[in-house]
Amino acid sequence: MTDPKTAPAAGPTSPTLLDRTFRVSLILKGLDGVLELAGGILLLLISPAQIGAVSRVLTQHELAEDPHDLIATSLVRLASGLSVSATLFGAVYLLAHGAVKVVLVWAVLANRLWAYPWMIGFLIVFIGYQTYQLAVGFSWGVLLLTAFDLFIVVLTWREYTIRRR
Repeated sequence: MTDPKTAPAAGPTSPTLLDRTFRVSLILKGLDGVLELAGGILLLLISPAQIGAVSRVLTQHELAEDPHDLIATSLVRLASGLSVSATLFGAVYLLAHGAVKVVLVWAVLANRLWAYPWMIGFLIVFIGYQTYQLAVGFSWGVLLLTAFDLFIVVLTWREYTIRRR
């Protein structure tokens, strides 16, 4: 049996695959937050009429080839139906969601212990909303986003319990 006073100090452990996955997932979530901030700013700066015009220009070639293209016609219809209040709501939503996400990701990456429960709570609220969205109308994108958020919640909880010790 070795004496704890003379035992060699344990060196820093190298990050596991799970640790690296957590870090990469957080960085992706942070980049998503930055994109949401940029989208929110764009919605504040661009009028609904300008959004409609851009969508028509972007889909013009596709609609010339196939006037019934589902994605292109849906995009044009959606963009032409935007109102000022809808774009303002979208901008505020994206700015708030993006800002919270960027701050929490930064704080978790900086090992601020207070941020871990906030990150978990924030993601659980959005998982609940996304689950509601899936119940109303299924979308593979929303399903994948929800699965990714659940994955981050589990990894964040794991990291939080490790850091609390």
